[in-house]
Amino acid sequence: MGLRLSVTLLTVIPWPGAGDDAIPGDDTAPARAAAGAAMAWAPAVGLLLGVIASAVLLLADHPLGAGPLTASGLAVGSLALLTRGLHLDGLADLADGLASDKAAPAALDIMRRSDIGPLGVVTLVLTLLVQVAALSQAASAGHGRGAAALIAAVVTGRLALTWACRRGVPAARPDGLGALVAGSVRPVVPAAATAATLAAAAAAVAISATATGWALGWTLPLAVAAGLAAAFAVQRHAVRRLGGITGDVLGALAEIAATVTLVVAAMGPPA
Repeated sequence: MGLRLSVTLLTVIPWPGAGDDAIPGDDTAPARAAAGAAMAWAPAVGLLLGVIASAVLLLADHPLGAGPLTASGLAVGSLALLTRGLHLDGLADLADGLASDKAAPAALDIMRRSDIGPLGVVTLVLTLLVQVAALSQAASAGHGRGAAALIAAVVTGRLALTWACRRGVPAARPDGLGALVAGSVRPVVPAAATAATLAAAAAAVAISATATGWALGWTLPLAVAAGLAAAFAVQRHAVRRLGGITGDVLGALAEIAATVTLVVAAMGPPA
């Protein structure tokens, strides 16, 4: 149930019978348990999204000959489509709210509006440009570095959601998605998922270098750690500034973690 709910909550991917798992619109124990399970499975959903987006990247680059830049744009665009653009919308809303320099209630009202301010637009455009540029750089190195960087980035972005929903992190509002998922995940869950992700990234680099002689890039495990560190810093600032997390904060954390992961993963000498 947790995985199915996580897929339908975080993506547009259909899952038969998922309607039966919809999170109730209240703060009852069953609702919070369902929300916590969905957020605990978020990194697995990130793996699914990363594999799909990396397939788009690889298909557009080599068999179709679009080149790494165009292929990277298509891969990043596919992620936006698969997630309804909700995380990008959250990033823009958070940028507007934090930049307003107003008290928490007023900043939260700004974030709730359907329109996006100038800073939100700039943040959105620059983030997408950086994502495409970094992914293109990694893809240009060849030997699967682009696909590996993309998968690591998307998983890290969803892992940031799991960390932000751990116990001890408050909600900024008494209602909404943030209120439902805040504090719903035991800290051991994101800790274990992080350890597994770092181990997988390190193993992928080692296996690639040993078995094929093609290194995926020594920065891959470091990229995961850097992405999570950036998300944690923004989360702490949002909690101080707004009083807690909201759905917009969660979306922003996913994009920030993914972007930083892509940038760091693209660094280093060519394979």
